[in-house]
This record gives sequence, structure tokens and C-alpha cells, in this order.
Amino acid sequence: MSSPDLGSRPADLSGARKLQTRKHHAVGWPIAGLIVLGICGLAMFGVTSSKVGVLPSLVGAAAALLPVGVVFAAIVWIDRWEPEPPMLLLGAFLWGAGGATACSLMLNDTINGLGNLLFGASDQRFFATVVIGPLVEEAAKALFVVALWFRRRSEFNGLVDGIVYAGLTAAGFAFIENILYFGKAFDAGGLGGVSGGVVAVFILRGVLAPFSHPLFSSMFGIGIGLASRTDSKRLRLLYSLLGYLAAVVLHAVWNAATLLGGAEFLNIYFLIMVPIFLGTFWLVWWQRKREQRIVIQQLPVLERAGLIVRSEMEMLATLAGRRGWLRKVRRSAGHEAAKAVRDYQIAVTELAFLQHRADQGQTTSAARRARREKLIEELKQARRSAAGTHQAIQTARIKLTELTRHNIKRPPNPRPPIR
Repeated sequence: MSSPDLGSRPADLSGARKLQTRKHHAVGWPIAGLIVLGICGLAMFGVTSSKVGVLPSLVGAAAALLPVGVVFAAIVWIDRWEPEPPMLLLGAFLWGAGGATACSLMLNDTINGLGNLLFGASDQRFFATVVIGPLVEEAAKALFVVALWFRRRSEFNGLVDGIVYAGLTAAGFAFIENILYFGKAFDAGGLGGVSGGVVAVFILRGVLAPFSHPLFSSMFGIGIGLASRTDSKRLRLLYSLLGYLAAVVLHAVWNAATLLGGAEFLNIYFLIMVPIFLGTFWLVWWQRKREQRIVIQQLPVLERAGLIVRSEMEMLATLAGRRGWLRKVRRSAGHEAAKAVRDYQIAVTELAFLQHRADQGQTTSAARRARREKLIEELKQARRSAAGTHQAIQTARIKLTELTRHNIKRPPNPRPPIR
């Protein structure tokens, strides 16, 4: 397919250099940020080692890998319909493991000193665990999501995206925290059994509550997700604050339950935590269905615009169809062609969400146009990468006017008269 943006005019070398510089910055800054966060994570592992020793820290790290692996896999499963950029997902995890734990450690030590002055040493443990801990830790974990919201707002298409980013920061935070807890348990009682040592702590934190921190932080993620679906600044602030407060309260209740122990802990676990976890899981499932409906609704628009062809619509409408398409291309055309198809599927999904937001009047024309041009270029690049593989991607003539025809916010359907 010939590209309409290619002409006979000589290349603008200065413009090309500027474009290349922007690309270098777009790639360089995220990589630099990941390196810094990785260093912070290593530093926090060093702090943990200084508290419990090298061998207990290594044992704690080995024990902490299993629950964090389960949590990470679950979050990736949640994110299948509209996968977020891998570098941002890694950045979220590293922020939780490095930046959030460092912030929490410094602030907790400072505020705990104030707690000693106000409440005395006898009440210090309750104050630090139930009050200060949740306030500081949830704020530290939320910083990455807030920063991403301001810098890359286009990445948020609803509740699922907020839950994914918040959950990954919490998973990184819990990973370092588990290393410390498991390391202390090993230092005190070795591997032990159900009554003590690493095994006992692993049953509590790795079996009963591997999703505890992600569950707390997902409340803030839900708040950010709701904020992404409104243009009202007041509602955005309200949703964000309510999400943060919900995360703090849930975290405080959990910490109080661990202090109480015994029957009280089990009551809180089964009567409060488990129902909230199941409710959050149902919300994620419902939102995934919503994402599928949005894509299905927008596929005819993208087909009329020439961005997809009719034969692709059925395969793009379900996750099973997309996986089957990828398997077929991988067998017939190789890994690189399958990767191009995967990029193509992601670009189509992003365009579908962009069109949906435009239909709802939730994006400005300038922001929508810039984002749309970037996504179309990514889609075309995926086609070029799969060139010569008919099974991978078919081409069509692009008609952008079809994308702007339906961008006026539709009024609600009038109710029929009551007879």
C-alpha cells in the first residue's frame, strides 16, 4: 500500500533530525528512569540485608518470588484486552520495590518519632501499624499512578488500567516487604513449621494474603479509573481522594486484624477481606467485558475508515480470536510477523478506545488528533513489518473522514411516550 505522506519533495533534514531527537528522548528518558528505579530497588534490598543479614535476605527473596509471581501473572491476565506499555508496567513494579519503599521507610521513621511524643512508647506499635503505616504506604505507592496520570493520561481508558498500574506498584512494594518479613522469620526460627519460622509467615503472607497490598492499592486505582472517565476537575479530585481513603481504610483494617490475631483475624479476613477481594474481581471481570463491547462497537467505524478489513473483524472481536490469529501467523510466517500482528491488534484496540472517548466528548479535538495520528502510524508500521505475509495483515485504503464523522457527543435517546 502506498503511503500518502510520501511525496516527491526533498527530505527536510532539519525536521528529520528533530524527529530523531524526539524519538531518542522518548526512549532515553524512560530507560533512564527504569535504571534509577532499579538502583533504588537494589538499595532497598541492601537496606533489608543490613536489617536481617545477607543469608536471611536471600532466603526471604526466594520465598517472596512465588507470591509476587502469582500476583504479577494475575495482573497481566487482567491487562490482556488493552495491554499497557511493558516499560510502564516494569516502571510501576520498580517504583513499588524501590521508590515507594524508600519513601515509606523515611516517612515512617520520621512520623513514628512524633507518635512517641504524642502517645508514648506503649501505644506506638498500634499507632505506627494501624494509622501511620497505611497513610504513608498508600500515598507512596500512589505517587507513580498520579505521576503517570499527569504525564500519560492517554494510557488510562478506565478502571482496569488504574487497577493494573496501582496493583503493580503494590506488588513491587509487597515484594520488598515480604523479603524483610521472611528474612526476619528465618533469622528468628529458621524455616520452621506452621507454628513459626518462614513457613508460618509464608502461609499468612504468601498463601492467605498474596493480594493484600494490590487489593488495598486497587481502591486508588479504581478512583483514578473513574477520574479518567469524567471531564469535571472536581469529580476527578473527589474520585482520587475517595480511592486513596478507601485504600488507607482497608489497609488499616488489615493491619489491625494482624495485631489482634486469632479468631478476630479470621473474622475480619473472611467477613471483610474475602468479600471485598471477590467484589473487586467481579468489577475487573465486568470492566473487561465493557472493554470488549467498546472494541466491538468501534470495529465497523475502523473498517469503514480502511484501518482494518472486514475479514479481520471477527478475529479482533474476541481474545480467543486474537490468540488464534497470532498462532496461525507464528506457524506460517514466523515470530517477527506474529509480533507485528500483536502490535497491530494493540493499535486497533487503542484506536477503538480513542474513538469511544471522542464519541462521549471526553477528549479535545487537538489531543484526539495527535493521539490518532500516532496510533495510525503505529498501525501502518505494524503492516510494514508484516509485509509479504498475506496471512498476517491485509491492507486497505485509509479514509480518515470516517473517524471524524462520529465524534460529536450523542444526546441520550429520548424515552418513548407512555401510553
